[in-house]
Amino acid sequence: MENANILLEKALDFVTYYGPKVLGALLILIIGSWIVKKIMIGTGKILSKTKYDLTLQQFFQNILSWALKIVLILLVVSTLGIDITAFAAIIAAAGLALQGSLSNFAGGVVIMVFKPYKIGDLVEAQGVIGEVSEIDIFNTRLVSPDNKKIIVPNGAMANGNIINYTAEGKIRVDLEVGVSYDSDIKKAKDVLLKVLTDNSKVLKSPAPFVGVSQLADSSVQFVVRPYCKPADYWGVYLAPMKM
Repeated sequence: MENANILLEKALDFVTYYGPKVLGALLILIIGSWIVKKIMIGTGKILSKTKYDLTLQQFFQNILSWALKIVLILLVVSTLGIDITAFAAIIAAAGLALQGSLSNFAGGVVIMVFKPYKIGDLVEAQGVIGEVSEIDIFNTRLVSPDNKKIIVPNGAMANGNIINYTAEGKIRVDLEVGVSYDSDIKKAKDVLLKVLTDNSKVLKSPAPFVGVSQLADSSVQFVVRPYCKPADYWGVYLAPMKM
């Protein structure tokens, strides 16, 4: 019975000492999260009215969001009575253990500074191809032509080869079309050119090119080289198949 009373007394002391701190920390977390959300919404509205491009806007919002969340966590930890210095030491140690994340953050900064691509660009990197949908502080998100989401670390993107199909505003579509030896070769060439010139997505300059590339065993092979905007690539690519 005496042991039970001692335990009850200790439990009451624990609740009396830590209860207000836990309640205060919980209130700070709830109110702080609401404030952070409002700040991010307000920041988004302000940035949307500036001349900064969408890529930079989103990157800045990511950094601000992380910074505000870290400040909120420190406030909660402080309210709980945990030594901030010791907590900061733990964070620093965790940072050393997460050097890959730091490398990805540095890669994100490099991407923002040198801008090898931006949101909306069609790029090929790290063995994948897709349209850039988001650049946050650690990763770049792509959407592949078959509508799959691809997440690539910024460190790899910043340190690897990148092919940006959008940067120049146009892209060449490389096609090969086989025509039977029994066909009228000149007419086949004229038909291919007409298909391209009638396609509103094919650019007039540079002009589309059609020419014989080789005489294969069972067909005459034509190379077909139209130019188009990156967004129209697949529509132009499939056009000769609809002949």
